Order: sequence, then structure tokens, then C-alpha cells
Amino acid sequence: MVFYFWASCLAAGISIGLLLRLGLAPALVPAQKTAGRPAHWLLRLVWPWILALAPVCGLFVSWRSRRVLARAVDGAGLDASLWPPERVAAAQCLAAVAGFFIGLTIAFAVAAMRPGVAIGVAAAMGAVGGAWPRLILRERAARRKRMMLREFPFLVDITTLCVESGLNLAGALELAAADSPDGPLRQELRYALADMRAGMPRMDALSNLAHRTDLPALRQWVAALAQADRLGMSLGPLLRAQSEQRRAERFLRAEKLALEAPVKMLFPLVVCIFPCTFLVIGFPIAIRLMGAMT
Repeated sequence: MVFYFWASCLAAGISIGLLLRLGLAPALVPAQKTAGRPAHWLLRLVWPWILALAPVCGLFVSWRSRRVLARAVDGAGLDASLWPPERVAAAQCLAAVAGFFIGLTIAFAVAAMRPGVAIGVAAAMGAVGGAWPRLILRERAARRKRMMLREFPFLVDITTLCVESGLNLAGALELAAADSPDGPLRQELRYALADMRAGMPRMDALSNLAHRTDLPALRQWVAALAQADRLGMSLGPLLRAQSEQRRAERFLRAEKLALEAPVKMLFPLVVCIFPCTFLVIGFPIAIRLMGAMT
């Protein structure tokens, strides 16, 4: 019976795949030829399916969800033209289907569960699979923010030194973008400088930079620059104060992580190390007690 069940599932999957490929894909052939492709091999493998499912999933994505997905893609540093909201939703659908069938396989083949319990396990795995792309975007955005926070004090220091040496703010930002270590903050600063060269006002380009990065420290820095530009204040002392504040915040973040390390080590100590230690100490004692009792 299990063999017939899996044979029917395989036939249904092949039929759906052929329907998607032959029915939806021909209308998207020009878009597939002109659109870019992701770098990861797994995404390249499922990319035709994502392109085929994207128009269908786009019909069920609300405008609020589109804004949330677009903000998540932007925060993760991905290309918005390569990952519009409907493609992210298509990736979630594919991951949900894959998680459902993986859960079904584990439930039937490994645990030999009853059909109702197996379907419940498969549904839970499908929910986890559907949430997996969003979790990846969130984790990528968090890692990107940590990298930008690590790079930001150095960028402020370079900008401060250039301004105190006699350069204007635009020239200081150009040198900071040229001499800063390669990373996401340098890339975002280059985008802001490209907007300035294209004719966008300087403060508007910096405000867009703060909005894209979504860093409170960078927002404060841009707000201070905007206030100095509006009031005609000297930038040197202002940037020096901002630089000292950013270095102090970096030291406090490092101190916070150092204080959190013992708490994070408590779980592996209790779960992994202490039981082994108790086993090594208690096993000879237990053997001796058993020998004395016999």
C-alpha cells in the first residue's frame, strides 16, 4: 500500500511539474533570458520553478505583504530586480511543498506512523519549510547589520580626518568609500555617492543611505550632519564628537558580548559536559556498589 501511495505521489508531482513547465513557462521565456540568475547552485536548480510559480503566487500576495517582503529583501542586501516579492513567495511555496513531502517520507518510511499523525507531521514540516526563506532573509539581514556596525566607526574616523584636513564632506565621503574595508556599508555608501553624482541632493542621498541600512547609529550621524548643514555649523568638531561616540558604542557592544558569553556557555555545559563528567565519576562507584551488594 505504501508503494502505491508513493507511486501516486510521484505521478502527481511529475504531472504538476509538466503542467507548470509546459503551461506557464512559455509565457516567461523572454523574462528568463533577460533576467539574472542567483549564484547559489541550489537556487539555480529550482530557479525555473520559481519563475514559473511567481505569477501565480503574485496573485495571492497583498500589498502589505509586498512591502514587508521588499523591505526584507532590501535589508538582506539582495538585488530587488532579481527577488521581487512574488518570487520570494514562490520560493516559500516550493520550500513548503518540499518540507511537506520530506515530513511525509520521514513519517511513513522511518517512524511508520498512522496516516493522521503522519499528515500532521508533514503539515508541520511544510510550515517550517514555508517559513525557511523568510528566516534566511532575516538572518542575512541581521548578519549584514552586524557587519555594518563593525565597519561604521572606521568610516566615521576616515571622514573626520578628511574633513579636519580641509576637504569638504563630499570629498571626505569619496575618500572614505575608496579607503574603507570592503563590506556592505562601503557598498551602500558608494550607492549614495552615485546618487549624489546623478544630481540628488547630498542630504537626501544620505537619508536614503540611513533608510536602506536601518542602523540607529547611522541615522543619528546623518541627522547630525543634516542639522549642521542647515545651521551652518562647523563639521570638524561635530564629526570628532560623533567618532568618539561611535568608538565608545563599539567598546560597549564588545563588553556586552563578553558578559553574555558565560550565559551562552551554560547550556552546552549542562547538557553536554556535566553528564559526561558525572558518568565518568559515577560509573566506577556504581560498579563497586553493585559488586559489594552481590
